[in-house]
Amino acid sequence: MLSFTGSLKVFIALEPCDMRKGFEGLHAAVCEQLKEQVRGGGLFVFANRRRTRLKILYFDGTGLWLMTKRLEQGTFCWPKAAQAGQTKLRLTPEAFALLTDGIDMHGARPRAWYERGDERS
Repeated sequence: MLSFTGSLKVFIALEPCDMRKGFEGLHAAVCEQLKEQVRGGGLFVFANRRRTRLKILYFDGTGLWLMTKRLEQGTFCWPKAAQAGQTKLRLTPEAFALLTDGIDMHGARPRAWYERGDERS
């Protein structure tokens, strides 16, 4: 589970993203598609069309982080655009943690694919 401070901004790209993009391609998507500045201190989250993979771009003050999560089964419960032309959604860090931990935010229940196994050291 990822943990972030309550003041962290989290932006979700509502449209699917080409998961072949790396640092430069996602940086361009943040600027052009989401109309945000990467160095503004937020997480920028992108998913593929099938919603089985996430890529997260984050600037920590010294450089860019690129994080990836691939599900072995199932899909992420991804928010939909509420109105035409909406390209992003801002989430709280808590809502983002629920999304990445497999919680369906429409009813706050674990998705069928999510099962946390024994946590061994």
